[in-house]
Amino acid sequence: MKKKLLLIENGPGVANQLRLGLKKHYQVTIASDVTKAERLLSTGLFPVATLDLGLPPFPENPSKGLSLLERLPAISPQTRVIVITGNNEEETAIKAVGLGAADVCSRPLDLMMLRVILERNFRIQELEEAHRRLREEMDDNDTLCGIVGVSMPMKRVFEAIHIAADTDFPVLITGKTGTGKEMAAKAIHGLSTRSHRKMVIINCGAIPETLIESELFGHEKGAFTGAASTRIGRLEQANGGTVFLDEVGELPFAMQVKLLRFLQESTIERIGGHGTIKLDVRVIAATNKDLEGAVEKGDFRSDLFYRLNVLSIVLPDLKKRLEDVIPLAHRFLAEEAKKLKRGRVRFTPDAVARLTSHHWPGNVRELQNRVRRAVATTKNGTITARELGFDQEPNGDPAKRHLLTIKEARSQAEKRAILMALAVSGNNISQAARLLEVSRPTLHDLLKKHGLNNKK
Repeated sequence: MKKKLLLIENGPGVANQLRLGLKKHYQVTIASDVTKAERLLSTGLFPVATLDLGLPPFPENPSKGLSLLERLPAISPQTRVIVITGNNEEETAIKAVGLGAADVCSRPLDLMMLRVILERNFRIQELEEAHRRLREEMDDNDTLCGIVGVSMPMKRVFEAIHIAADTDFPVLITGKTGTGKEMAAKAIHGLSTRSHRKMVIINCGAIPETLIESELFGHEKGAFTGAASTRIGRLEQANGGTVFLDEVGELPFAMQVKLLRFLQESTIERIGGHGTIKLDVRVIAATNKDLEGAVEKGDFRSDLFYRLNVLSIVLPDLKKRLEDVIPLAHRFLAEEAKKLKRGRVRFTPDAVARLTSHHWPGNVRELQNRVRRAVATTKNGTITARELGFDQEPNGDPAKRHLLTIKEARSQAEKRAILMALAVSGNNISQAARLLEVSRPTLHDLLKKHGLNNKK
């Protein structure tokens, strides 16, 4: 089938001339005004379109065309637009490119040159579509309940989550702030036989010490001043399902005793109650603290620690799984662009370079926040390093400000290039080798050299 081409052209004479000159190679559709152009573009059927900026009702003014170009990412994010300008409209052409035009062709039109430009843009669009499908396949293969992970450390986390989901034992998830402990807990619950029941999330560090017992175990009417009615505690609300105790290391020592009793006996007593209530609750706990160190200091009960730590999952820092940065960034980019109806949004090469070289002290949460902020502020469908907030760090991360030797600098640059190639190729060794212009065996040697020999 012929490729579909949309001509957005004010002059009927020019439009018909172009149709005649291009109909042998393309299935040509013409739109002569903004309303018709928007309706046709919204169908998503046109990979490439040409755009005459001088559209009615002001054909001598490019404002209508530029306005349509600016709205295009929300109307048809996959369409590549070739802007048609006059010879003396360089400033307008620059503005059009800034608004996302894929190419510019000046009048008087050279039909042969236009065909070359069209063919190039159709080819680029096909490659982008193939890359999008590849990324979707990668997302299917390298995600678990929404958690993205192409690196070996995350593959081990996925294995641990599957093991935990197949049992009913308590799980302790550890990792620094922003590594995704709550998502791991939700994955365990979602893959378990309890997935059809409730998962109750309790942030132990956010509840005042005077209220935490009532919050966890509930109370009877009249149990204390202000207890005007019976309250069912969070543990009881999770009966038959899962309770997630986030920041469990923040629990007061007295509450640790009560939680231990619940774990041992699977029963609770409401404050002011006179009998025990039997519960069937799976417990998942998480902390960013060193609980073993807290046990040694006497800040956390050792018996509670061992009760919680039957199965252990350690979430790695993002800096220890740099292969995941670009897939994560693209996932967040797609999510935020969809929420804000931004259409097609892309990272510029300088943004990708900074994403892969940043130290990520705030882990995945920092990455998500940077992308979210950038998508909210971008105007032209591209996200630069500056929009990601890296312009505020001209000297790089504090941890990297020491002087590097030539050998160290080369090694870091080599590793970043490998990580970027793997990310762009969807972790495909053969494609990554071609991008790096090395043989497949050489890439395997480089992966081993840099401790990345975990690729499929």
